[in-house]
Amino acid sequence: MGTVTIDRAEYDRLIEAAAELEDLRAYDRAIARLEAGEDDLIPAEYVARILAGEHPLRIYRELRSYTQQQLADASGVNRVQIADIEGRRKNGSIETMKRLAAALNLAIDDLV
Repeated sequence: MGTVTIDRAEYDRLIEAAAELEDLRAYDRAIARLEAGEDDLIPAEYVARILAGEHPLRIYRELRSYTQQQLADASGVNRVQIADIEGRRKNGSIETMKRLAAALNLAIDDLV
């Protein structure tokens, strides 16, 4: 193998092109996850509520158009317990959060 010398401008252009290609690949992976149902988009107003300190359980429950009772029925978790978790009065156990996440079609990491 030999050595190839290119000028700095060409090197910088190649580095920029490689970064753009990685961005395109990341975009394609994200679109594929959305199309496969492995991921979903969260509207900005919901993200802002999470960042403002509102419990993610409430945000995702509302995003999925569930009432607390509907989520309770789907998850087997008591409605009052859901209200306490959403209000940050109590923390749910790992098992409870797993059941809630499953009912909302989420990873537990999305709720904790």
